[in-house]
Amino acid sequence: MKHVNRSSRSLVRSNRRLARELWGDEIQQRHLRALRDLTERFGFAIGRGEVRLLAGNWYVTHAGLLGMANRNRCSSIRVHLVPDYCDRQANHWVFKAMVYKSPASKAFVSYGDADPSNVSPLVRGAEMRIAETRAVNRALRKAYGIGLCSVEELGSFSSPDKPPAATPRSSGHAGLNGSSSGQPRLRDQLCLLIRQHNLDPNLVKAYAADFCGTQTLKDASRDLVESFIAQLTAFAKKDRDGLICKLNSYARPVEATT
Repeated sequence: MKHVNRSSRSLVRSNRRLARELWGDEIQQRHLRALRDLTERFGFAIGRGEVRLLAGNWYVTHAGLLGMANRNRCSSIRVHLVPDYCDRQANHWVFKAMVYKSPASKAFVSYGDADPSNVSPLVRGAEMRIAETRAVNRALRKAYGIGLCSVEELGSFSSPDKPPAATPRSSGHAGLNGSSSGQPRLRDQLCLLIRQHNLDPNLVKAYAADFCGTQTLKDASRDLVESFIAQLTAFAKKDRDGLICKLNSYARPVEATT
């Protein structure tokens, strides 16, 4: 029988609760069974944006794979551009990733590619970054025996109604205040979401920092902020009252005065 420690049982309960809060009626028993297995085997946490339910199936995120690798003391990840298979004019990029689970282990090798035909319009202009991320994700999934596809490997999991009008050059590492692909800045997306659902911005920021595991939201990586915005959007649509209760838990208690 598989041994499950107290910490794992606590994470299982937390994941079940968050899954029901975020996806409501979409959650079925088969989803909860699969989620329990993913939690016990890999330590994935919904609250950290490490797994998502999309179109009835679980997907792991880049943040989830990196977190899992860190928990398992992965030795190193090496990534190289493969020039022979790249076409700068067509914005087609191919990367090779090698994961070493320990200093003495063999390399687990995988490739990732991206071009305008296989990425969401939301991230057009960031094909190089997407290709690198896909290569790393696939190598990590191979190294640790994760059969789930990753969110970043999907072609159009979050396509907008209209593609952005312009796609400026990307450095691949835009943060909360920047745009790496021509889409609105993450800060702008978050502000729009706050206005649409009439949320308290300070409580949202506190929730976001807790979700991302950072002191402040500006310290979080772009991938984590993207995961937070996606989850906040789903939460607001499914159960705004529940979201308000969640946000209120981050309110500072008022000190009594005499």
